[in-house]
Amino acid sequence: MKRIFVDTNIILDLLERREQFFQEAQELFTLADKNEIKLYVSALTIANVHFLLFKHLKMEARKVLAKFKVLVEVLPTTDKILDLALTSNLKDFEDAIQYFTAIDHDMDILITRNKKDFKNLNLPILTAKEFINR
Repeated sequence: MKRIFVDTNIILDLLERREQFFQEAQELFTLADKNEIKLYVSALTIANVHFLLFKHLKMEARKVLAKFKVLVEVLPTTDKILDLALTSNLKDFEDAIQYFTAIDHDMDILITRNKKDFKNLNLPILTAKEFINR
């Protein structure tokens, strides 16, 4: 079974029902719900998503995340991952943490809408739409 790391923006597409990207995010998470793929996120992602959802949903953000969390496995952000991110050539520190979390946990693919920030790396980087169309 494919081990797929999901970036924060894909989760927000799903949970905020972002019009342009919701359908492909929903299809990706439906595959996980059917046990056809295994999805992973970082602990940092859960914190970031809560922060962003809280602006609109207030205390309901926790309930939304609790329901969402059954679809994914949350991976820890370790000292090793932070050191790798701090010394990497990736411009965006949050993206570096995501990437090295995926690498440290032997992910097969990283799914994001922000491919431009993940260039020339040792892990396939796809959008949700690209993955679904494979």
